[in-house]
Amino acid sequence: MDDKKNIEIEFYQNLGKLFYAIAIADKVIQKSEYNLLRKIVKSEWSKTSLIEDEFGIDAIYQIEIVFDWLDYEEELNAEEYFEQFEVYYKENTTYFTDSVKESIWDTTNTIAGVFSGKNKSELILLGRLKLILENTAIK
Repeated sequence: MDDKKNIEIEFYQNLGKLFYAIAIADKVIQKSEYNLLRKIVKSEWSKTSLIEDEFGIDAIYQIEIVFDWLDYEEELNAEEYFEQFEVYYKENTTYFTDSVKESIWDTTNTIAGVFSGKNKSELILLGRLKLILENTAIK
């Protein structure tokens, strides 16, 4: 697999971690959150991927794969996955164009609000994400 494919796959895996962190912030993943994520990946994020992974699957589906995999983990730790995304983001700011940042913000907001509105835990993570996205200039 070439470097560009590796970069894109890792990029989408980290988005999966972020979206999972937002969804699990309230300690429960609802079926509606899964369904919404799948819909958003197909309708919105599919526009951003032109590369397929080594199995012939669009790299964007790494978002869903990581989200599903993390949901089967025994420790549901929103903070850990949020921090992993934050580290990746800060080390790879050039991948995060204004358009990508906007898509990330729209997706996280939608996921947080899908089941009975946004709770305190989700609002805290969304606030931190907003600061990260706004205060990190593209190099």
